[in-house]
Amino acid sequence: MSVGIRATLRFTSDRSCPISALSASTESVISSISTSVATTNGHEASSEFYVTRDEPPIRDGVQLLFSYGSTHLCRVAHGSCACPCVTLGSHGIPISRFVASEGDLTVVFHTAGYDELQRVVGDLRDSHPSMSIQRLIREPPEGRPNDTVFVNRGRLTARQLQVLNAAFEYGYFERPRRINITELGERLGIAPSTVSEHLTVAQSKLFEDVLSDG
Repeated sequence: MSVGIRATLRFTSDRSCPISALSASTESVISSISTSVATTNGHEASSEFYVTRDEPPIRDGVQLLFSYGSTHLCRVAHGSCACPCVTLGSHGIPISRFVASEGDLTVVFHTAGYDELQRVVGDLRDSHPSMSIQRLIREPPEGRPNDTVFVNRGRLTARQLQVLNAAFEYGYFERPRRINITELGERLGIAPSTVSEHLTVAQSKLFEDVLSDG
């Protein structure tokens, strides 16, 4: 029996996708995508998506379909580009979730098992060197409630990771605490407010990986 997998991939500064390029040029976040992967009978792969900004995104290749307030529904044709949307479509895999933010692209999709995942990721990595795996969630075996998630420590800066490691090592997270923020700052040679900021941001990033549904 195959084991289903939910994959979250990130493409940094990827301009191959017209939607990602649009998010960069308009400095906006684009989500709520509905993608058609039709590439036969003269039909190009096209995507409809929402953009939230004061002015509608008037750009070449972007068709504005509907606007209400600051939310705009648009459509683009992917043409012959090798963007992640088209690559996934060539495998017959729809996008479950899509977020383009200032040129960075995050996609979530599902595969039936590891073999299919390896084929898809292999094709995407060949055409998109900036791709990184952010999260893999595997369907637990029958009768087991375990929920495995992929925690990407690469999202932390070197300083955030250093402060987090020191806080753990010196007992900041223990109850009762063996060290407070001021003492931790003295050991690291930085201000307590800076320690607190690094810990808050680092924990937020890790909690997002652990608690998010992707």
